[in-house]
Amino acid sequence: MDAHHLSKRLTTVAQYVPQGARLADIGSDHAYLPASLIINHQINFAIAGEVAKGPFENEKKEIRQLGLEKVLIPRLADGLAAVTADDGIDTVTIAGMGGSLIAKILDEGQDRLSGVKKLILQPNVGENRVREWLMNHQYQIQNEQILEEDHHIYEIIVAEPTVCPVQYGEKELLFGPLLLEQTSAIFNAKWQAELKRCEKTVVQMRQAKTIPEDHLMTMQKKINLIKEVLPDDDRDRNN
Repeated sequence: MDAHHLSKRLTTVAQYVPQGARLADIGSDHAYLPASLIINHQINFAIAGEVAKGPFENEKKEIRQLGLEKVLIPRLADGLAAVTADDGIDTVTIAGMGGSLIAKILDEGQDRLSGVKKLILQPNVGENRVREWLMNHQYQIQNEQILEEDHHIYEIIVAEPTVCPVQYGEKELLFGPLLLEQTSAIFNAKWQAELKRCEKTVVQMRQAKTIPEDHLMTMQKKINLIKEVLPDDDRDRNN
């Protein structure tokens, strides 16, 4: 993969970046995503933020090789601290990390989000943590997409700030309010595998000398929610 040939995951993230956006890509690594967007004339300015020295050096090298130094600015900073008011950022992408970390980055960088109109988030796990943060901070989920690449299933969540209160139920936080409306074979495969994992965990907990009742109750609740969402034939595969 490089700036000229993005992965399926990053190509999908890129599709949600508005034409002409001023982008901050947080955790940018080699800066492939913003570089590709600039090369393809989708945007003309971006910040590539990295907290680790190694990836920061990688993105500096990539930007220099592509000749994009004037329009793609690498920043060594923790999360949204890479963004300044003078950048005029209106779109933020955070892809390829855990949902809890994405929520933490958003939470700690709230003061940098005042002019941001769109968040495009791709958590590898813990998608519910991202949705919960968005709900609690008045961001409406506008798009969701689930895809599979190299035997991994990814979810992309696109949200915009709103003045109206946002409320998602337990099921919507876990599965995604829009993904629930458009369940697919990939969606069913993800949750069928998760159901199998949860049921195995429950068996192990019940065999323990001291049963962790609270954890068991939480896991059983999740199992019930998954069974409510999955088609009958997918649920029956675990029996």
